[in-house]
Amino acid sequence: MSKNLSRRDFLKLGGLSLGSLAFTPFVPRTEVQDYGNLGRVTISEVDVYGEPRDGAEIVGKRYRDQLVQIYYELEPPDAPVFYNKLWYRVWGGYIHSSYLQKVDINFNKPLTEINELGQLAEVTVPYSQSYTYSQFDGWQVEYRLYYETTHWITDVDQGPDGRVWYQLTDELQPWSYWVPADHLRPISAEEIAPITQDIPAAEKHIEVDLARQTLVAYEQNQVVFQTRVSTGIPSSRPTSNGIPTETPKGSFNIYSKMPSKHMGDGRLMQGDLNLDAYELVGVPWTMFFHRLDTGYALHGTYWHNNFGWQMSHGCINLRNDDAKWLFRWTTPVNHPAEVEKNGFGTRVIIY
Repeated sequence: MSKNLSRRDFLKLGGLSLGSLAFTPFVPRTEVQDYGNLGRVTISEVDVYGEPRDGAEIVGKRYRDQLVQIYYELEPPDAPVFYNKLWYRVWGGYIHSSYLQKVDINFNKPLTEINELGQLAEVTVPYSQSYTYSQFDGWQVEYRLYYETTHWITDVDQGPDGRVWYQLTDELQPWSYWVPADHLRPISAEEIAPITQDIPAAEKHIEVDLARQTLVAYEQNQVVFQTRVSTGIPSSRPTSNGIPTETPKGSFNIYSKMPSKHMGDGRLMQGDLNLDAYELVGVPWTMFFHRLDTGYALHGTYWHNNFGWQMSHGCINLRNDDAKWLFRWTTPVNHPAEVEKNGFGTRVIIY
């Protein structure tokens, strides 16, 4: 059973006035173009240096969600070995790679119907601004949804700009929000089909080396995948929730897999676009391996690009493509995609 495309007119809901709202997309919807190598600033600001080294003169700044053209990558020969060596050459100087997410701009043909159980999709633009609507407050700015984050589409309709928009729903809060449909790419079942199901689940395991900040996946004790990760930064003070920020050592098993996870307290922005709020919406390819009360997980990451160095509050941060591969490879099998799949899954050894 599917939900058909209706023509409910949002513009008439509660006498809505759009005069003060910026529904125009941040880039024009055009045919496929090559925008070059783009990076999105993921924190409040980053420095632009005259040379690719920390001690160099700061010649400019770029701010959160600004896009910069990356001309090329480089690793200075004198960079210290304990430090992320990767720099980007940009207009006017050099930016260290830690807080630039490499992004692209791709628009998608909207779906005309949505499966009753929802459709998993991925953001394919640097960010998409979402909105909620109520008859009392009208349209309110909501979360920014970032490149390669994943979300559940639960409805499709005409949006406030006259185009097709998707309704998105996540598991953390009961409110839905809306985004332009051409900003999201539906993810097919084939794209996330399980990998190497012929290998018994008991003969697969993952090892995470905290000292080296690496993850290695094994089948029958043979390496089949390895990558850099970012684990938890130890805290010298007790945290407000009592959960340590250091990634725990030991042997665990994946017990829950979610292709899209809202991490944070689930609060709505209510028109106040606070980009520093701890609301990580649509964290992709999440695999929980520790106790339910701690929430430690392996998952994709879109808020930094500093893999190989400690960055998290205890989780194991992966590049999105790496997390997606592991999601397909590990058990319990979440296919076809469900909001959450529970079970006694792949062993994770952390040392």
